Amino acid sequence: MASVTYDHVTKQFGNVTAVNDLNLEIKDKEFLVLVGPSGCGKSTALRLLAGLEEITSGNIYIGEHLVNDVPPKDRDIAMVFQSYALYPHMNVYDNMAFGLRLRKTAKPEIDRRVKEAAEILGISPLLDRKPRQLSGGQRQRVALGRAIVREPKVFLMDEPLSNLDAKLRVQTRAELSKLHQRLETTFIYVTHDQTEAMTMGTRIAVLKDGLLQQLDTPQNLYDHPLNIFVAGFIGSPAMNFFPARLLGEDSQVYLQADSFRLKVPAERAGKLVNYRGQEMIFGIRPEDIHDRALASSVSQDAVVKAQVEVTELMGSEVFLYLSTGKQNFTARVEPRTSARPGKPVELVFNMERMHLFDPNTEERID
Repeated sequence: MASVTYDHVTKQFGNVTAVNDLNLEIKDKEFLVLVGPSGCGKSTALRLLAGLEEITSGNIYIGEHLVNDVPPKDRDIAMVFQSYALYPHMNVYDNMAFGLRLRKTAKPEIDRRVKEAAEILGISPLLDRKPRQLSGGQRQRVALGRAIVREPKVFLMDEPLSNLDAKLRVQTRAELSKLHQRLETTFIYVTHDQTEAMTMGTRIAVLKDGLLQQLDTPQNLYDHPLNIFVAGFIGSPAMNFFPARLLGEDSQVYLQADSFRLKVPAERAGKLVNYRGQEMIFGIRPEDIHDRALASSVSQDAVVKAQVEVTELMGSEVFLYLSTGKQNFTARVEPRTSARPGKPVELVFNMERMHLFDPNTEERID
């Protein structure tokens, strides 16, 4: 097994910088997820590690070995793509064995590895079938099996679940997590889906425009985002943002927005003394906004009046799409809510869970 290190890695395509001075250390046996919107450089970073793209500057190490000039076939990695890339004329067994045969692996060893991988993935009954006889989920398992039989130091996965339907994606997500625990190998997984990132990753690296924004555990990314981009990207529905001004004296500190005023908790007010009178961005997640009618205890300093625009019943919860003044925002409330489109509603903001950002740098203040 092996760790992976990106040391000041940059990749340029002409005048476009796809990966910009990436410094990233991936621990041995870790499940690291590279996440970000389309065009952020996550797939390029993976392809640089695989040797499918040349590095413009910087170094990549697998374990202690510099691999900048090592051919892809000698890097001891295995890659699973969004496309299954199976040979249609070969059955499942031959698709999984093909790479080992190219490396002139002994037949008994090939047979052992293929059958063991098939058992792990639950596709043993499918070894004689052709790809056209398989469902999408089964084809994805075969593609994973082809990587597993290589017994590589590092698994690279580039959006492998994108072609699956929603239910199968959830199921395969769990299977991949179990597979990582069973194989105890380093996994590097690329996705634009933050739900996949949050549920699967040991740590998550968030990228934007080729730059690493934050590297942390899923819970720390959610609770302590370093900037507005990470705060808005991690979490579904996304965090709400309101322009506001910090007002007050001593421990009585308030956030004055366009159409509401909220009291900052005393334990956090002391840290914001130097910011009083300044403009900032107030952030709060939809799940930290509650229907006042259902709240057990209410502080009048945390109440916001809003108009319900749209409701989405999700079964165990309701998404409320709301407006107050010129601002639109979202709340995630209990299904017992009586809020209805076109009606006013009073909401309680959990200010213990508030986030504040500098409107100029977009970095977190508190």
